[in-house]
Amino acid sequence: MSAGPAVDPRGPRFAAILTTIVLAVVLVTQWWPLLAIQTVVFAIGAFVGLKPAPYSIVYRALVAPRLGPTDEREDAAPLRFAQAVGFVFALVGTVGFALDIVPLGVVATAFALFAAFLNAAFDFCLGCEMFLLIKRFSPARASS
Repeated sequence: MSAGPAVDPRGPRFAAILTTIVLAVVLVTQWWPLLAIQTVVFAIGAFVGLKPAPYSIVYRALVAPRLGPTDEREDAAPLRFAQAVGFVFALVGTVGFALDIVPLGVVATAFALFAAFLNAAFDFCLGCEMFLLIKRFSPARASS
């Protein structure tokens, strides 16, 4: 998974706000097709890249032009890892709801909602922090 270029940190936070709204609606309604759509959004961000991710497109088209430019940039790798973690929880939740294993759907969706809310409300990306911890404690690659 190539990280790609560094990104404006306001974009992922905007995406976290939209994700929080979508996942809250899913928890209230238990409508798994909406969670399936969110799963696809996570998959695009994690496996294709942040630039073509739907919420990134909305941010660049509608929000970023209204904000002043920023020189601040964030590494894309932790963000993509966070999207992959979200993808896993959303996929498990989708399967749970679709197969009428409601407790599985609720718990998986609630975990994803919790992480998205932390990012949206407090600018704390749980998946990004996991990425950094994993990277920190992985064995260093031997230099050639």
